[in-house]
Amino acid sequence: MTLRLIYLLSLMFIISACTGDSQNKLQRMGVQFLDGNYKVTFAEGSHTRVWQVINGKVTSVPEKGYYFFWANQNGQKIYVQSPISRTYIEELGARN
Repeated sequence: MTLRLIYLLSLMFIISACTGDSQNKLQRMGVQFLDGNYKVTFAEGSHTRVWQVINGKVTSVPEKGYYFFWANQNGQKIYVQSPISRTYIEELGARN
């Protein structure tokens, strides 16, 4: 497991163990995946979209319910917002 995955799992454990007030404070902080390579997948039923974030970050805005990031698509960078509840983020290995 990567260090970021361990961090995310630990954060999820802490959130699930907190009281309501403490949990609300942690959720407002949001989640950030910084300076890395990520595969971001939106999935709803049979509809899926997949983006790659290369040497970038993925940030959440919990109160608005989405992740936002700049993805690489056909040699261009595009801005994407994707619902947190239907989005999965995987860390990719380093690229040469």
